Amino acid sequence: MCEAKVYIEKKDGNLEELMENVITIKPEDDKLHLVDLFGEQKYVNARFKEIKLLDHQVILTEK
Repeated sequence: MCEAKVYIEKKDGNLEELMENVITIKPEDDKLHLVDLFGEQKYVNARFKEIKLLDHQVILTEK
C-alpha cells in the first residue's frame, strides 16, 4: 500500500501524529488538505519538513 502517516513537529521538537493512512496531501489556501484512505479530511496550517517515502512518513512543521 502507499499510505503514509503524517506527523507535525511541535516547537519543542516533539512529533505528534496527525493522521494515518493518508493518501492525498494537497495545498489549499495556505494550508495543507489531508485525506485518508477512508475519506476523513483534515486541514492543517503547516509546511513540509521531510518526506520519508521508504518509511511512509510525512513530517510537517507548524507555520
